[in-house]
Amino acid sequence: MHGAKLRLLLVEADAEVCRCVRKSAASTFEVVEAATAAKVPSLLSHGEFDLILLDAGLLRGGASTLVNEVTVSHPRTDIVVMTGFATASAAMEAMRAGAVDYLTKPFNEGDLRKTLRQATERLQRNSDSRRLRDRLRTDKGMGSLIGTSPGMQHVYRILSKVALSNHPALILGESGTGKEAVAKAIHFMGPNSGKPFLVVDCAALPADRAEGELFGIAHGALGRGARARKGIMTAVSEGTIVLDEIGKLIPAVQSKLLRVLQERRVYPVGAAEGIPFQGRVLASSSSNLMLVVEQGQFRKDLYFRLNVVKLTIPPLRERLEDVPMLAQHFLENVQGMRDRRCSFSDESLRLLCDYSWPGNVRELRAAVERMFSISSGPVLHAIDLPTQLQDFRAHVEADAVATGDEELCTAEGGAKVISIFELEKEAILGTIQRLNGDKLLAAKLLGIGKTTLYRKLKEYGEEAETH
Repeated sequence: MHGAKLRLLLVEADAEVCRCVRKSAASTFEVVEAATAAKVPSLLSHGEFDLILLDAGLLRGGASTLVNEVTVSHPRTDIVVMTGFATASAAMEAMRAGAVDYLTKPFNEGDLRKTLRQATERLQRNSDSRRLRDRLRTDKGMGSLIGTSPGMQHVYRILSKVALSNHPALILGESGTGKEAVAKAIHFMGPNSGKPFLVVDCAALPADRAEGELFGIAHGALGRGARARKGIMTAVSEGTIVLDEIGKLIPAVQSKLLRVLQERRVYPVGAAEGIPFQGRVLASSSSNLMLVVEQGQFRKDLYFRLNVVKLTIPPLRERLEDVPMLAQHFLENVQGMRDRRCSFSDESLRLLCDYSWPGNVRELRAAVERMFSISSGPVLHAIDLPTQLQDFRAHVEADAVATGDEELCTAEGGAKVISIFELEKEAILGTIQRLNGDKLLAAKLLGIGKTTLYRKLKEYGEEAETH
């Protein structure tokens, strides 16, 4: 869209109006004219238009039918209706059917130029939004923001619009779903990507220093001779600040944050004058923030001020179809740090895809990194999975035995069923063997204490300790 002229279809019978539109639109639009509304379907079938300027007086059966047909068959085409006093009801009907704006006749060139400028800006925003959304899809996201599931496609649609504005946004999702990755995508795909990006953990801000840390301290505010200190929000300048776990922010700081958002000025502790704030505020929470509001622990007015746009990141259990793509992404990342290439076995990948992932994307990343660390061969097997997935594997196989599922309970054509005890033993001894006998490292990677490890080894017998 950048550089090339937009296409405008002018549906108007008045020669003077046509002349005025051609003159005002010449620098931005290629104008095609139609004297009757009946020609619109045929013209659209031969080429796309970015904008239709439509005289409502030419629509005998009412504007809504034609407008609705165009918006359904050509959703990227904007329609602006021109209307006189006698056809005002037709214009309102057209707006309800999908027209984006209307222009009242008679109009002067200033009114027309303003309408065309607004239409151009709207078309540009829509084009940029589609471009960002396509980039998210083709690049598989950004960082750990990866996936093509319907839930993630919904996130991408909202994100691609949010990134182009400077409004506050609220990012919600369970711990480990990738809220910081969403915040990074909003910042780095937006117009201020070259500016600072800072994440502040509100839960970790000391109550007695939170105000000064965020907003700064004026000279002398803490006593005679005390030096001024710049706050985090002032340091952000025109960049982005992410207030993680916003629900943990203390009440005194909540009220000052609300003032910043309302006035676009930061007031350091002890300062009478505010400092202009041009940055963007994103807030995130892993808890039900509306419930925190209802409990009186978070200001309702601040909640609504932050909630201009809300993005809810789906938990991994609701988008398991994204697991293979995520797992491969994390494997490629860890392989990039070492000179070794690996792949997942069919069984290990199946277990990764079947597991519910209570720790979400963060847990999956840790599982893949752990598999890569303890595996010595080119294939990552089920035995390399973390303890919680070994337990899940054992339950799956136990269920298979109970239900008679031969595919799950037979091994390499046999009928042998491995007990949970044997699976656990195999996992522990196999890990120690791969680590050349380093039991402390094995305990760490397996997620168990060293005392537990030695107790398990004792249970396996004297020979197991030297396995």
